[in-house]
Amino acid sequence: MADYTEDIRLAHLLADSADAITEERFRAQDLKIETKPDHTEVTDADRSVEKTIRSMISSTRPRDAVHGEEFEDTGYGPRRWIIDPIDGTANFVRGVPVWATLIGLEVEGEMKVGLVSAPMLGKRWWAGEGLGAWTGRSLMKAERIHVSGISSLSDAFVSYSSLHGWISSGRGQGFVDVLRDAGRTRAFGDFWSYMLVAEGVVDIACEPELSLHDMAALDVIVREAGGRFTSIDGEDGPFGPGALATNGMLHREMLDRLRPTS
Repeated sequence: MADYTEDIRLAHLLADSADAITEERFRAQDLKIETKPDHTEVTDADRSVEKTIRSMISSTRPRDAVHGEEFEDTGYGPRRWIIDPIDGTANFVRGVPVWATLIGLEVEGEMKVGLVSAPMLGKRWWAGEGLGAWTGRSLMKAERIHVSGISSLSDAFVSYSSLHGWISSGRGQGFVDVLRDAGRTRAFGDFWSYMLVAEGVVDIACEPELSLHDMAALDVIVREAGGRFTSIDGEDGPFGPGALATNGMLHREMLDRLRPTS
């Protein structure tokens, strides 16, 4: 098995640079905000972070490809970095401190490294294949994390993002039934739901509509924490449609409950 320790170290350096940009621009009076064709928001901070990360990867891993949310893909080959400069831009724009930079490394079609940096929460989460999943402020101040042991939906804690996508997906009734039958539900949303699964705080996280850059870094962190990460149709990996992350024991039941009914 390949050792991805050095790639994890690089991911932390990339996150250091990203955090410096996002912390300075968060709640800035002159923050520039635009609406993209898909009706989502983008800020000057999103673009600055992605440009900086791309430049650093070009210098340190010139043979690696890069896929990001805001700019065209670059490079080709078996190794590809997948970047979401600010996951939770809507929160960022509105001054809600729940957003993060997501950095993932895909090798030959599988996610091998993932890092999530949420500076306003004072935390990072990261993992490398075979190296476990961790959380903390830095590599030197970290603790290993693991998913929960909850096996019954009636005892489970479910986190999600919003109801809108579920209604239009044809899976709305199944999702509502899950919320009704679960022991506890909260809409933490975005990256945080999945990192709480990895920590064992939440048992299930799911969303019906996500892009690769939203999911890539999360996938390996959940798996290395002992959980399972698939599409809502049950396909392994961060390739959609949507995402379902669980502690593993609840996964089959959730897939059955979320099957489309129309």
